[in-house]
Amino acid sequence: MLFVDTLILIAGVLLLLGIASSKFSARLGVPVLVLFLGLGMLAGSEGIGGIDFENYSLAHGIGTLALVYILFDGGLSTPLSAVRLAWKPASVLATVGVLLTAILTGLAASYALNLSLLEGLLLGSIVGSTDAAAVFAILRSGGVHLSERLSATLEIESGSNDPMAVFLTMAAIGLFNHDLTPGIGLVAFFLTQMLVGAAVGLLIGWATVKIVNRINLDAAGLYPLLVSSFGLLAFGLAAALGGSGFLAAYIAGILIGNSELVFKRGIFLFHDAAAWLAQILMFVVLGLLSFPSRLWDVAWQGLLIAAALTFVARPLAVVLCALPFRYSWRELTFLSWVGLKGAVPITLATFPLINNIPGATLTFDVVFFVVVVSALIQGWSLPLVARWLNLEQPEKPKPPVTLEISSLRHVDGDIVDYLVETGSVAANRQVRDLALPEGAVIALIARRQQFIPPQGNTTIESGDHVLVVLRPEARPLMDRVFSTDQKLEAELPRLLEFPLRATTTVGDLEEFYGLEMAAPRTSTLAEVLKSRLGTEAKPDRFVAFGNVALYIRGLNPAGEISRVGMVILPHPDPIPKDDSEPMK
Repeated sequence: MLFVDTLILIAGVLLLLGIASSKFSARLGVPVLVLFLGLGMLAGSEGIGGIDFENYSLAHGIGTLALVYILFDGGLSTPLSAVRLAWKPASVLATVGVLLTAILTGLAASYALNLSLLEGLLLGSIVGSTDAAAVFAILRSGGVHLSERLSATLEIESGSNDPMAVFLTMAAIGLFNHDLTPGIGLVAFFLTQMLVGAAVGLLIGWATVKIVNRINLDAAGLYPLLVSSFGLLAFGLAAALGGSGFLAAYIAGILIGNSELVFKRGIFLFHDAAAWLAQILMFVVLGLLSFPSRLWDVAWQGLLIAAALTFVARPLAVVLCALPFRYSWRELTFLSWVGLKGAVPITLATFPLINNIPGATLTFDVVFFVVVVSALIQGWSLPLVARWLNLEQPEKPKPPVTLEISSLRHVDGDIVDYLVETGSVAANRQVRDLALPEGAVIALIARRQQFIPPQGNTTIESGDHVLVVLRPEARPLMDRVFSTDQKLEAELPRLLEFPLRATTTVGDLEEFYGLEMAAPRTSTLAEVLKSRLGTEAKPDRFVAFGNVALYIRGLNPAGEISRVGMVILPHPDPIPKDDSEPMK
């Protein structure tokens, strides 16, 4: 066979084995990244595959490219609500926390390996960050289900702390090679990395949304590639300008993922697959790069450094950084334990080798050993620790069927999947009694392993997934319909008009939306408007009922009211007494 044929065969076999190992990782209780690394080690020069691979520059390039895809996909999948919820503690952990972890681990490495302080700090910097690929894989693949705040903190920290680890590693190498000076030089380097990276990420993210929504490509398959090219552009442009490309890719992903985007679901599916491929490729290649015999030679030093990192450095950094944000001690304990190490430290460990730093081979072997220990012990035990600390949350059942709007043009609508939980006001009610707003239609009800075409007399049960096709303006009202507790929901926006059906009764309006109206509960909205306006019941007329104003927005051919608009007023009846005139 030709060399390229053999290479393609090997790549196909390794990819198949990598996918198969991800399938069985949960059953075996072993983190998937360990299986990928193990697969690479088995295929390496000291394994059964016998592949001789010791190209650190190529491994560094593959690892960097793969990490860009993983971080970009992580950003795409990070909701803005999670960023708002946890950006403050996550940012402190991603910067100050990584610095403290690197310093404390570096001191332990200097002692265990008899290194200089700068050499120890270099090793500590390499293993200082929590690995995004490992955390995303565990939190998003069904391994651990946590509270929204805790999960958001871990995801945002792991996605944003790699730039800090890269900065510290490059700074230590720069000090070795006398390219940087302590003090103002390091501060300027840090600010350039972070500010330029953030600015480029925001710029590319904003430009991506504008271009993707206006370019009007004929082939749907080109949209994911277009978005992917912007993710790579964010990294490359930020790196060319002296900033952090990893931070730029992650921020660009967050901005793109939380914007209205053409062919959005297809883009998400493509990048989810690309991130998995990148993860498999990265871990397998880094596994090929290792030599198990050399790992055994540094076993006791690696265990000592791993113990210092896991039981001293990470917990102390978490307590100092996260305690001011009012996390409980159980949450702090779990945050301390989720200091997972993965491919990022191994990729960073190639930096000293490429830059010919003294002792670089020893550093690489120790880092690889620490990563394997961290992945095995911490990754395997995360579900057990979450249960022991009573932090694990029940997983919400996934719908057996899904619907999506697939369009290469903007559509003024969306499909939302509502889970009917116990206590929801919609539970045990027929579809005709739900007081659905205008512009919202129930398209499908998924119940266990079957789907039910909705009819007026169809009863909605707890545990159902109700798929609703709606216009954006109807979303706040639909959220209320499927809420479990009206008092826990945010108040409806004031002075924003919501579309309603004229056949909705006052009683249903009050029950489903938590409103109070000074009108008979059995009357429909059309009837109360007609009774108040009489012959003046014409489009754009309105009537105030307490702090609710109802507008006539449509008449049928018979002249009867068919569509109504509702506005929540700041105060009861803040309108003129002559309410037959439209509000100015």
